[in-house]
Amino acid sequence: MITELRLLYRDEELVVVDKPSGLLVHRGWGDDRVVAMTLLRDQLGMRVYPVHRLDRATSGALLFALSPSTAAALGRQLEQGEVNKKYLALARGAVLEAEGVIDHPIPKSEGGPRVAAVTRYRRLWTSEQPLPQLGRKVSLVEAEPVTGRLHQIRRHLKHLGHPLVGDVNYGRGELNRYFREQHGLRRLALHARRLTLRHPGTGALLSVAAPIPEDLSTVFSSLGISLMEG
Repeated sequence: MITELRLLYRDEELVVVDKPSGLLVHRGWGDDRVVAMTLLRDQLGMRVYPVHRLDRATSGALLFALSPSTAAALGRQLEQGEVNKKYLALARGAVLEAEGVIDHPIPKSEGGPRVAAVTRYRRLWTSEQPLPQLGRKVSLVEAEPVTGRLHQIRRHLKHLGHPLVGDVNYGRGELNRYFREQHGLRRLALHARRLTLRHPGTGALLSVAAPIPEDLSTVFSSLGISLMEG
């Protein structure tokens, strides 16, 4: 059981933590007893305010404010598209375009109406040959959501025909089984690698990177993917 979170950055106004895959951000999205918000509250001994969300299955940089005013200021940055979030995503198939923009409406919330959604992406790597038994190539993509919709990266890459490895909602069973059986991967291959924003107190640019977790880095290494940290 997780007892505390790794702090990637902390000052008097905000905290960035390294959320592991499988952990909810707060109880509003489920009835889990242990969630990131209460873990961090107990760890710091003070109230914390989640500014954005990561899906349960996604790992990486997660931002909390330490006061309502800071939370409001960071929330305005998010609404105005001033917070940059970069994710690593391992997807099925060979992504043909080196980079591009996915502009495709998706629901803002579960069961809600479709709204505008935009994701920029950049192909970082594609396997030279189809993977044994799977019969398909895989690609590593850096995804940058311009808007913040429900499961946006997962939905958008599926829309391109490149569902994510380990995605039980939008992925493919044979893809997930292959990586589970051949690589021991039992999670979604999506990691929030870097978060960049204007510090609400100083106005300085703050950029925080979350290291690639071992369960993903081991898979990347076995596939021959070499990445610089950060």
